[in-house]
Amino acid sequence: MKVLVLGGTRFLGRHLVEALLARDIEVTVFNRGRSAPGLFGGVEHLRGDRDAGADGLAALAGRRWDAVIDTCGYLPRVVRASCAALHGAVDRYVFISSVSVYADFAADEIDEHAAVATLPGPTSEDIAAHYGALKAACEREVQAAFGAQALIVRPGLIVGPFDPTGRFTYWPRRLAAGGEVLAPGDPADPVQLIDVRDLAEWTVRALTRGPGGVFNATGPATPLSFAACLAQCAQGIGVDVRDITWCSTEFLLSQGVPVWTGLPMWLPPSEQGIHRVAIRRALDAGLILRPLSVTAADTLAWARSPQFTAPTGSYAAVGLTREREAELLVRWHAAARV
Repeated sequence: MKVLVLGGTRFLGRHLVEALLARDIEVTVFNRGRSAPGLFGGVEHLRGDRDAGADGLAALAGRRWDAVIDTCGYLPRVVRASCAALHGAVDRYVFISSVSVYADFAADEIDEHAAVATLPGPTSEDIAAHYGALKAACEREVQAAFGAQALIVRPGLIVGPFDPTGRFTYWPRRLAAGGEVLAPGDPADPVQLIDVRDLAEWTVRALTRGPGGVFNATGPATPLSFAACLAQCAQGIGVDVRDITWCSTEFLLSQGVPVWTGLPMWLPPSEQGIHRVAIRRALDAGLILRPLSVTAADTLAWARSPQFTAPTGSYAAVGLTREREAELLVRWHAAARV
């Protein structure tokens, strides 16, 4: 079997390639060559730029693969061009989307039939403002081109070794550092996430033998509480964390702490539906989730290794500095004494 992977190899793409190679699948990676060049031996690398339309996809011309996995489609016109270039050249098109496509995150549970977000206009390409709606529009391009042979995967927060965002890595590192830990919101608030290795392995299994269609891919099946999430992380990294202070959402917002990134995984109640996503279809199709304690231990081991690279760009500010955390804790305790 031959599989084409569209996208970089920093995180999900890296683990997808590893999962494919573990099954003795022939892999071709198509990207601009800026992310971890030469990472894998025995993998064919094709260079191009999807943003340049047909000209940027010229390296794919005259080639054939059994399937393609699109890890980095964010704009409908870019995905449309890729579908056009690969129509007749692949039998299956796997598109990595996101649970961010859904329109209503106040829902008690979100399954694959829930309404998705729509763009304010057909030419909108503001990824920061309309990430979910753009991903939904990309899904429609793939479905229109490949029909029943399209496999749409909607992951939740993807975590684990080599995560370039630091959104989950913050918690194992912070718990391991000890001292009083500031935790956000209500301890009972839901949390869902998926280990990148579980996502990659399931995607490859679904690609090789599973059905097409749309699948949410996150975990666990029953949302974990934030308190349980931190407890399992602590267990995995072998620390006994007893000094956790839960600061309310109202307090954190009043202090200017941004949701989701200021304290990773934290969301106000009106947006917590993204942590209450139904994954029954994926579980029925063979999704296997490893314990969160294992993910935390492996993530911390990577974060302490020479291979670790700190988040950069917009992700450089993910999480609290120790100084900012200490300042917030002082204010929280002072307010409690009033």
